[in-house]
Amino acid sequence: MDLFESSKQFLEEYYPRDHLLIAGVLSLIILIFLAIPNDGDNTEPSIARNRISVPISPAIQEDDELPSSEISIPQRQLSPESRPKSRDTWQTFVIESGDNLSEIFLNVGLTDQDLFRVLDSSDEAQILNRIYPGYELGFLVSNSGELDKLQVLKNPLEGFIFIREEGGYKVELIAKEAQILPTFKVGIIEDSLFLAGQKEQIPAAHLMEMANIFGGVIDFILDPRQGDSFSILYDEKYLDGAFVGHNDILVTQFINQGRTFTAIRYINRDGELGYYSPEGESMRKAFLRNPLDVFRISSNFNPRRRHPILNTIRAHKGTDYAAPTGTPIRATSDGRITRASRYGSFGNLVTIKHSGGFETKYAHLSRFASGISRGDRVRQGEVIGYVGATGGATGPHLHYEFLVNGVHQNPRTILDKLPKAESIHPDEMALFSEQAKKLLDQFDELSELRSSNY
Repeated sequence: MDLFESSKQFLEEYYPRDHLLIAGVLSLIILIFLAIPNDGDNTEPSIARNRISVPISPAIQEDDELPSSEISIPQRQLSPESRPKSRDTWQTFVIESGDNLSEIFLNVGLTDQDLFRVLDSSDEAQILNRIYPGYELGFLVSNSGELDKLQVLKNPLEGFIFIREEGGYKVELIAKEAQILPTFKVGIIEDSLFLAGQKEQIPAAHLMEMANIFGGVIDFILDPRQGDSFSILYDEKYLDGAFVGHNDILVTQFINQGRTFTAIRYINRDGELGYYSPEGESMRKAFLRNPLDVFRISSNFNPRRRHPILNTIRAHKGTDYAAPTGTPIRATSDGRITRASRYGSFGNLVTIKHSGGFETKYAHLSRFASGISRGDRVRQGEVIGYVGATGGATGPHLHYEFLVNGVHQNPRTILDKLPKAESIHPDEMALFSEQAKKLLDQFDELSELRSSNY
């Protein structure tokens, strides 16, 4: 028996016919794959691009100091020949959280070298290291692949434009004039202040500001009643007929259970903005009545409260405000932070010393606000942290304590015993009265006009 016949007999004896058929098909596929030419030599290597991160944080304001972005040197740049060709028209991008400049430049057919040239062109170019969500970038790329113009708009009214010239870029300021229109809104409370404001399309920022303005005289959880009303006068800004923003509240009024509170915006001779009653008394009290805007009181100050965990009589030296995790917590008055750390059963705790022997404590925070640390000064209404359930908390809430000369007081009753608000300085009373009269006349006129239309 020759070798071929012996092999055939061996395979038939030890391997099923189906297995041999499958093996044959697999062998044929492998041979075809090996016969295909390899184009691997023409494959472009991956491009290592530097990333310039956009600084994004809900707690950061535009004027806050931010660290400069770190730029890593790229290993390879796109050649001009590989750039997508432009149609010589503007391409725009609105910055979103997580964006970075390097990728945006790549998307319009530019390289990191193009980005570096703009960054090195002038001091104004450093705005590219401080861009925020909502900023708009506009690119005009020539058919030759060069960046002719880069427009950076902080908002529809202001920004910069970088224009290519020999040796670099020149920069021009963009400053547009908006049309100002007075706006008057009225809300009727059925459920809450914020739902009433949303129904009338009042900006959320103005609702929050109104709560701050009246925060020393009205408890917006316990005091408002169904049928209470509020009015707001402010200016809206328009550019070419399109709404682009709004200015501060000029006058606001809240009618609570038949009592009328009116606040008028006034900037004193030192440039300080405040809200005052028509008689010139500041609406800004020594302490806000509540450190939260959205909450329910789950436990009041009680020297003989039964502890929910230990089941023993144990003084509850503050007020508990139940609120969703992450609800912002505000400092109820100006002061200096003496603690911002974890502290036993209090969990994450912020303690603030105020002038006059006052001290406030804010416990069980989920986290501290950005930049909050021991020794910092804070202003009334400034966010210092967020509601959580750290430490010995049984659920998300804020435990708030108020001390006078080291002795715990009921936060909800002590405020009525504190000094009254300051008034306009006598030297400025005449100027305040003049400005207040103009604003109140405008407020009353718009109020009557609205009433006649309903």
